[in-house]
Amino acid sequence: MSRLIGVGVGPGDPELVTVKGVRALQEADVVVVPVMDTLERGRAEATVLHYVGAEKVVRVVFALNERTDRARREAAWDAAGEQVSELLRHHDIVSFATIGDPNVYSTFTYLAQTIGELVPGTAVETIPGITAMQDLAARSGAVLTEGTEPLTLVPVTAGAAVLKGALEGPGTVVAYKFGRLAAEVATALRETGRTEGAVWGSALGLPEESIRPAADLDEGPLPYLSTLIAPAPRGGGRGGKL
Repeated sequence: MSRLIGVGVGPGDPELVTVKGVRALQEADVVVVPVMDTLERGRAEATVLHYVGAEKVVRVVFALNERTDRARREAAWDAAGEQVSELLRHHDIVSFATIGDPNVYSTFTYLAQTIGELVPGTAVETIPGITAMQDLAARSGAVLTEGTEPLTLVPVTAGAAVLKGALEGPGTVVAYKFGRLAAEVATALRETGRTEGAVWGSALGLPEESIRPAADLDEGPLPYLSTLIAPAPRGGGRGGKL
């Protein structure tokens, strides 16, 4: 039985790949990395090449930057699925490297569904990875949750109104994929009184890393894969939310 393993390789810093993730990359017969149709090297590929040789890496095109043409996007998923299914017919273990975690807004989800139809019986596994919100929290000193606080993760591609609704709640809000809508995010923070203490970051762990207060958001647009943390309003001293 062939195995397809989704490996979370973190947000960009190769030192944040887990020991288990590195083992899965090195033990695989081939390592698939997603690339856009521009064929430029992505973060997942750059991270993988710290641990395996280029001869083991297979680049598969996904319409990662296609948000409006559903037919084109799904055609790209189908083509990618066919390419990976062919690899699975000739290899026992195929690992798929994805930035962040394979179960959090990952291309791997769609690939696994396609493979289930094309190569029935394939064992699908995932290995968790460090997420951008965890990395940004560590690098900025932002505390994600305390005590009984909820944590809400919002992809701003769902619309600024969804983000504003989350910000009106009591917990910490994390926003993903908001670079092109930086101005709208800044407005939502101001209107909900959540700008103070909020922080955004992009290219975490890479030479071009940027981590700044959310008050700077009006300068946008920012890189697409920017991450925002708006910590929950806190008071009452240490342990006040217990």
